[in-house]
Amino acid sequence: MEYIRLGTSGLTVSRLCLGMMSYGSPASWEWVLDEDAAAPIVRQAVESGVTFFDTADVYSDGVSELVTGRLLAKLFPRRDDYVLATKVYFPMGSGPNDKGLSRKHIMAAIDASLDRLGVDHVDLYQIHRWDYETPIEETMRALNDVVRAGKARYIGASSMFAWQFAKAQQIAETNGWTKFVSMQNHYNLVYREEEREMIPLCHDQGVGVIPWSPLARGLLTGSRHRGGGQSTTRAEFDHIAADMYVDDDFDIVDAVRTVVAARTLPPAQIALSWLLARPSVTAPIIGATKPQHLDDALAALRIQLSDTENATLEAPYRPHAVLGHR
Repeated sequence: MEYIRLGTSGLTVSRLCLGMMSYGSPASWEWVLDEDAAAPIVRQAVESGVTFFDTADVYSDGVSELVTGRLLAKLFPRRDDYVLATKVYFPMGSGPNDKGLSRKHIMAAIDASLDRLGVDHVDLYQIHRWDYETPIEETMRALNDVVRAGKARYIGASSMFAWQFAKAQQIAETNGWTKFVSMQNHYNLVYREEEREMIPLCHDQGVGVIPWSPLARGLLTGSRHRGGGQSTTRAEFDHIAADMYVDDDFDIVDAVRTVVAARTLPPAQIALSWLLARPSVTAPIIGATKPQHLDDALAALRIQLSDTENATLEAPYRPHAVLGHR
């Protein structure tokens, strides 16, 4: 395993982040593993050197945080031995204040997350999306207070427009509040719109990039086929992916297969190695429900693609409408 600073912050993380959305309650998604099934996968990650784990309150309606907290407590001798991230924004109840980024919800949500996780702080507390109904000044001040209270060490953001992220950072800097150290955005070979504004902004400002869906929800691994066919349980039941990616995107999948044929390596390794080499990418968030998923991610760390291979992978790209901001 390799280790790297998260942007220009002082926080060191493993080069791969294990996404804990895959663990929780199968009642939420058919492909989610319960705690017993998740335990060996998480143990494999820890034994491979992964120290960075990302979850959110909304995953399995809080069950992911419960499972994450219990598993990590068993696998690490000390709380300081791992980096724990969670997120706030999406509804966690039916009340009008059970969602969003108001001061009321943030303060309630961080306490609820810490209780489920069984810890007294998270290392990275992230806003899961932009809240169009709450002034960003209110949100940034509340996040600053969360850090000052010792409930989070750093704060991060997730998918939004670059102007929104820049505005939030400027408000924090102007007021002497805590700034975001990371951006968790939708970024992979199929969806590269983040290269237009967000990633250059993060690169310029020293913000770490921790992409979600680095394999396009399995599209880049070959789990989906032109015309809507699927070859895995997740592909069959992940209806979000069907809305995000279209048949034209399989031109990228074909390009991956071209490189795979020459390298005789799994497509996941090729797609991840491309992403790991992108500017400002700190740690892709890996979803793993099988041991091979982790094996492929670890192997990708050791692969260096040639300029010709990168050109082959990138050539079929087509512009996309914004995906993942809402």
